Amino acid sequence: MAKQPQSGEDKQKVSTAGSVQHRLADGLRAFLKDNISAFHWSQKRWAEKREQRDDEQGNASREMTQIRCSALLFDLDGVLINATPAVARVWRRWASEHGFDPEEVLGRAHGRPSLSTVREYLPNANHELENREVERREIADLEGVIPLPGALELLASLPQDRWTIVTSCTRPLAEVRIRAAGLPLPKNLITSNDITHGKPHPEPYLKGASLLGFPPSECVVLEDVPAGVRPGKAADAKVIAFKTTVQESALREAGADWILNNCADIRLLDHSLLDHGPLDRGNELKLALRETQE
Repeated sequence: MAKQPQSGEDKQKVSTAGSVQHRLADGLRAFLKDNISAFHWSQKRWAEKREQRDDEQGNASREMTQIRCSALLFDLDGVLINATPAVARVWRRWASEHGFDPEEVLGRAHGRPSLSTVREYLPNANHELENREVERREIADLEGVIPLPGALELLASLPQDRWTIVTSCTRPLAEVRIRAAGLPLPKNLITSNDITHGKPHPEPYLKGASLLGFPPSECVVLEDVPAGVRPGKAADAKVIAFKTTVQESALREAGADWILNNCADIRLLDHSLLDHGPLDRGNELKLALRETQE
């Protein structure tokens, strides 16, 4: 069938459609050009910000004290958790019931096994019975037991076989407080049930290092009171002390190697150990410490 010639109206429609298509194509090209330019600009800005952030982190690490060790031995209360209000309530009540100065007893009780305090103040009493009552009260009083700043983040960053907790608490009390604060429970820990001589004797930290399979000289102890700093040093370990419980001067006098505010002042620099098998002695923990200014 013969092709019908287009009318003037048909030609106008085709011309209009073509013009619209050209305009759409031009608009699309302009849109793509603008957005691709914007995308490239945003990529460039992101890269610049990332470079700036990396530089800042690198500078921060360079400004911090960098140390190496094989393992970390953490005290519990005053280092990883704050149980001080609960400890104070229990020991003040106990002291008042027995006619002792509550503040004096509290000062003596912090940082050492409760049985040591009971024996000191009640030399002729049934020590085991008295200590079980103190433990019962401490287990029942968990109000205000919380993780200290940076504790959860630091523990989460560490290989599981390179840290443990060395505490003067009994095992039942330690486990209750660790769970109450939401901390990970280490595979093994040292408590007052596991030792013969408690802090300030070095035995707890000697056993803690042995538990992880490293000599104490390759370990760093983290403490908050002189009664914990001294046994760490006596065990031949280096000691980081936190200003969470006593004055900085007391920690320095006890022999602390580094003094920080809390766990938030410690950063693991090399995460490669997380990919290695247990006890790969060819690798050390590399840590950055933000020391306090005297």
